[in-house]
This record gives sequence, C-alpha cells and structure tokens, in this order.
Amino acid sequence: MLQIIDTGAGLRSKCYPAIRRNFLYMNILSGSQPHPLSGSLDDCVFCDIITGKAQGIVHYRDDDLIVIKNRLNWVPVMLLAMPTTHISQDDLWSSPMFSKLTEVALEMGHKFCPNGFRLLSNFGSEGLQSQSHGHLHVLGGMQLGLYV
Repeated sequence: MLQIIDTGAGLRSKCYPAIRRNFLYMNILSGSQPHPLSGSLDDCVFCDIITGKAQGIVHYRDDDLIVIKNRLNWVPVMLLAMPTTHISQDDLWSSPMFSKLTEVALEMGHKFCPNGFRLLSNFGSEGLQSQSHGHLHVLGGMQLGLYV
C-alpha cells in the first residue's frame, strides 16, 4: 500500500510562487523504501477501468487508446492517456502506438488546458512510477511552476 505524505509546506517557497496549495507526494521525502509498482497484468486498476470492472471518467476512447481523469487532484487537470492493452512504460515509449498516444494526449491537453499543459511519464520507483500499465500524464489548468 502506498503511503501518502503532505509535503506542501516545503513547496510554497520563493521558488514556486504560483503554487498556492499543498501537493501530495508519495514517500519521496519520508525516507522509506521505494514503493513497488501496482497493477500487474492480473491486478491492474487501469485494465479494470478499461474493461468496465472499475469506474472511471473517460474523456476519450477508441480501440487502441483511452484517456481517463486521474483520481488524484494535485492540479486542476490531471488526465491519464494509455493504451487499452496492458503494456509496460518502457515498451509503450518504444511502441509504434506511442505516436498516436501523444497525438491524443496533445488534443486532450489543448481541449482541457487552453493556456498550457505538461505531458510527462514516470519511470521506476525513483521517478515515482506507481502503475505498471504504461501511461502518459496530461497536467494543467493552472500555472504549473518549474516542476510538478
């Protein structure tokens, strides 16, 4: 199970003048061991949303890709773009499908964040990757500052 700690006070410094609220960061500053990836092929929350076993707010879907609202709310717009087939983060980035995924993620970013957005992926425990199902984050809806 992931432990979530509130380190927002440390982020409201002169370096981040646009950030006016607390952000949650998973175990990054707590000194605990990196968390394992969640969601093996047999137990993947993203696959459960894709197959309808779990609820999710879907903003885009075709045979190959889906874009859902992230249940986290660190910034006003947090979307997750991913293939409908379970694939690792590394394999996704080297897949021919990645080009289509980035096109859809860009479209969603422009639709939901007309003033700007950020696309990113996390790799490994030190990069805070928490799900094994490869995906791309679409973040925006506010001035993001130097880094989110």
